[in-house]
Amino acid sequence: MSYRYINSLISKDKLAQFLELVDMAAGSGKDPSNAFDLSERLHASNPMKACIKRLQNNPATAKMLEERYIGPLYDLPALLQMPKYSLGWTFGKVVEKLSYDPNFYRKPETINNDAEYITYRVYKTHDLHHILTGFSLDSLGELGVISVSVAQFGYPGFMFLDLVGLLTKFFIADQAYSEELSDEERVKTLGYTFGLISNGIEMGHAAKPLFAIKLEEQLERPLEELRRELNIIPVTEGIYSWYSDPQLKEAIA
Repeated sequence: MSYRYINSLISKDKLAQFLELVDMAAGSGKDPSNAFDLSERLHASNPMKACIKRLQNNPATAKMLEERYIGPLYDLPALLQMPKYSLGWTFGKVVEKLSYDPNFYRKPETINNDAEYITYRVYKTHDLHHILTGFSLDSLGELGVISVSVAQFGYPGFMFLDLVGLLTKFFIADQAYSEELSDEERVKTLGYTFGLISNGIEMGHAAKPLFAIKLEEQLERPLEELRRELNIIPVTEGIYSWYSDPQLKEAIA
C-alpha cells in the first residue's frame, strides 16, 4: 500500500499550518480574538473560495455580497426599549443578563473583498443567530449555532471549529454518550458534540438563507413571527439551549 498521496497532503509545512490553526480554534472559547484570527487566516483558502461561490449562486445572498450591507452598531438601551418579545428586545435582555457586549465582533477600518465582508457579517450577526436558533451563548451551544452557517454556505472559520470540536472530543472522551449520564458528563462525550453539530446543520438546511437577511432592520419584529418566516424551529430545552438557563428564562418572562 502506498502512502505517497497522504504524505503529499501532510507535509511538514502543511502540518505546521494545521497545528497553528488548531491552536487558534482551541483557544477561541476563552478569547474570541482567536476565532477572529482563525477566520481571517482562512480568507485566501480553498474553502473560502467555495463559500463565496455558494453565496454568489443564490440571488438573495449574492445581492448582500454586492451591496456589502453593514448596518448600525447595536445600541443596548435602544434594544431594551423595543417591543416585548421582539428579536431586539430578547437579544438585549439576554446580553444584558450575561453582561455581554453586543458589539463584540471585530470591526475592520475598511472591507476590501468578499472574504472580509463575509467574516464581518458572520460575526456581527452571530449573537442574533443564537437568539433565533435557541442555541446557548456559551460553549454548550456554540458548535450548534455555528453549524447553521456551515450548512447554509460553508463558512470556513466555523467549519474548522466544528472539526476541531469533534477532534478534541475524540481524544478526550472516555465514555459513550448516554441519557443516563448527568448533564456534566454528557457534554464531555463525542456523541454530544456530534449531536450538537448535526442539530445545527439540520436547522441550517431547513431555514431560509440567513446571510441574506438584514437582521438589524428586523429587530422590532416579534421573535416567534420571524422564526416562522425564516423556517427556524429553535432549540428551547435541553442543556444546549439558552432557554434552559433559569436566569435568562426569567429575564425574558
